[in-house]
Amino acid sequence: MKTISSSLEQVKESFDSVRDHLHEFDFALGGNWDYDHGYFDRFLDEAHKVWLRIPFQVVTGRIDGDTEATDAIVEMGTPFVLKHVYNEGLDQEAEAETYGAMIDQFQAPLDPDAEVDDKWVKEAAGLLKKVEQAWLQ
Repeated sequence: MKTISSSLEQVKESFDSVRDHLHEFDFALGGNWDYDHGYFDRFLDEAHKVWLRIPFQVVTGRIDGDTEATDAIVEMGTPFVLKHVYNEGLDQEAEAETYGAMIDQFQAPLDPDAEVDDKWVKEAAGLLKKVEQAWLQ
């Protein structure tokens, strides 16, 4: 993981505005959000292993996923680039889950915080600069 300085750090804005702005740059609300914090994620490579992630903390209100509107005000954190190295293929030791007939067929990452090449940090910084410039307009 490598952090990137940004003028977005410590910016306080409505969650809806932040989400809408970042969606224009293909960011999505990461799956590990909670009512009081979360991440906006944007893949940088075709294999979806290298990501630019922008964290946020809810200052007031709460978020409820990708609903149309919330009352939340969020404070943006320090963006960072991370890389996940996954096992390819199905997990041969998959087990049926307790509820329903769903099977957890995906393996855990081999390295959820692999070394990030400078190439990806530069690409992420360039994308972040575009996001910042559009934010100011």
